[in-house]
Amino acid sequence: MTELVHILLNGFVRKTANSDALKTQIRSTGAKLARKGRSSKWQIHASNEQIFQIVKLIEQSGENSWLWLAKKLNENRPQLNHSELLVIARRNPALTVTKLISLTDCTLADARKVLDQIEWE
Repeated sequence: MTELVHILLNGFVRKTANSDALKTQIRSTGAKLARKGRSSKWQIHASNEQIFQIVKLIEQSGENSWLWLAKKLNENRPQLNHSELLVIARRNPALTVTKLISLTDCTLADARKVLDQIEWE
């Protein structure tokens, strides 16, 4: 089972336009978004794959006020392990080493190992 990451989001509603739509998008990935008490602080609980999906949704939305969240999620996302990289690479058969590195922020060596393994299967 993949490990959940807990990321604190200060001023989530204040920083985002149309925050209800963003909350719906986040929850559609299966991630949990919850407010901490009565404060303006929110917290997201998500796996690496869910974070990847949320960032992709935000980038495709065209809503500029949501980009801060994509940046925050990318900064706090833990490195993917070999099996998670394999899953991503298998979903995208035309994936190159450079594209895999840019999508996942993995090392060159990790990207080559994954793509070589898929090629030799």
